[in-house]
Amino acid sequence: MASFIVRVELHNARYEDYLALHAAMAARGFSRTILGSNGENYHLPTAEYDITTTSTAEQVRQAADSAATTTGKAHGVLVAQYSSCLWSGLPKAS
Repeated sequence: MASFIVRVELHNARYEDYLALHAAMAARGFSRTILGSNGENYHLPTAEYDITTTSTAEQVRQAADSAATTTGKAHGVLVAQYSSCLWSGLPKAS
């Protein structure tokens, strides 16, 4: 299993476009939260997603690109594989 942080930027998008993106990403197994070492979940910044999977980075990029394509907007996708992840200031998810 590998963990990835994914950023998707929709160009010239509205709020509703990002709602559609969130749904499409969730349908492909992406989460808008990340699990901390303290066992708490935290909300990721807007349009960032987390996924732990047996897929390769290229497969994760393809899945995110496919989700973004469903919005009909031009977009950019960034995928980074990680073994540890640190943050500050992210709000706890309820």
